[in-house]
Amino acid sequence: MLALKNNNSLSFIELEEKYGAHNYHPLPVVLKKGEGVFVWDVEEKKYYDFLSAYSAVNQGHCHPKITQALIDQAQQLTLTSRAFYNDKLGRYENFVCDFFGFDKVLPMNTGAEAVETALKICRKWAYEVKNIPENQAQITVCNNNFHGRTTTIISFSNDPVANTNFGPYTNGFIRIEYDNLQALEKTLQSNPNIAGFLVEPIQGEAGVYVPSEGYLAQAKALCEKHNVLFIADEVQTGIGRTGKLLAVDHENVKPDVLILGKAISGGVYPVSAVLADNCIMNVIKPGNHGSTFGGNPVAAEVAIAALEVIKEEKLAENADRLGKLFREQLNKYIINSSIVSLVRGKGLLNAIVINDTEQSDTAWNICVALKNNGLLAKPTHGNIIRFAPPLVMTEEQLLDCVDIITKTLQEFE
Repeated sequence: MLALKNNNSLSFIELEEKYGAHNYHPLPVVLKKGEGVFVWDVEEKKYYDFLSAYSAVNQGHCHPKITQALIDQAQQLTLTSRAFYNDKLGRYENFVCDFFGFDKVLPMNTGAEAVETALKICRKWAYEVKNIPENQAQITVCNNNFHGRTTTIISFSNDPVANTNFGPYTNGFIRIEYDNLQALEKTLQSNPNIAGFLVEPIQGEAGVYVPSEGYLAQAKALCEKHNVLFIADEVQTGIGRTGKLLAVDHENVKPDVLILGKAISGGVYPVSAVLADNCIMNVIKPGNHGSTFGGNPVAAEVAIAALEVIKEEKLAENADRLGKLFREQLNKYIINSSIVSLVRGKGLLNAIVINDTEQSDTAWNICVALKNNGLLAKPTHGNIIRFAPPLVMTEEQLLDCVDIITKTLQEFE
């Protein structure tokens, strides 16, 4: 193994550049420690984390209850595979089904795996329950979606960075405009072979696009009318991030299929889940789907602890209150700003739109300046900066962050 000449940021960055595939473009900061809303780099500089590992660390970095659950279980039993029962999985399944109000859960590891799982469940339901002719099932998705980067998922992405030169693509998907009920209704009416509608309650990667009020509830009603499964991808928006336990809760919608990941483990361990009631989930039989690590004892204990923290510390309520304060403060700045056109979001999932093109590097340069000023964020789609701090943030810390953000923006006016 290569020995580093210096344990500084540049040395670690050079190591990754040399030996790692270049599938990410990280901000030039090398982190080594985290606690709560803060992270520290290898030079011991302290930062506010305003990305939360894309909303995986909603409960804050290294939450003691969650990390202790990991340690305790790792010292007992880490993995059995699903060839055998273990004494933790059933308890977790009972807990998570009660927590979110579903009959059954299918445990997986990553968000993309959970999306793939939901697609398979939907298709099997289509043939065995809805009686769609074999291999004719269609699933409706939205333009500018982000559900992961597996081969099937990128097949229905319209992002050229995600799907160019990865064909041939998987068939069976119809893309429509997001937040367009007329497009959804027209598609459902004209195609009896549609089995499901897969949607993000808020499009995070696309730039934190919040749909019109009532969109989700009316979309669910249309799905019910046409016997189509409403599949909510809450991998990023779920677990308190938007000011409710789930983003669909803002419109009192219960999905037919719920996809969870990221913060279901507080960022401590890869955990994801697909939840549905028996009338849907019972189509899955032994051998139809699985994962060696899915539902392992460590994942089970970590997820229970992570979800308990959300409830015990009232983190959804905190996200709702602080999110309103954040947008209120940023809007005061935007009134007289030439560099920022708007702020949008729900809870503590927010974004600002920079007055420049997607091809420009202005948003990137602002994020580098924010880093230099002690706050970490990343651009998405060129001219949008996403802000998603851990939900354990206090009002005092949030206002401090608003001060850092506005002072940094002033450098670019």
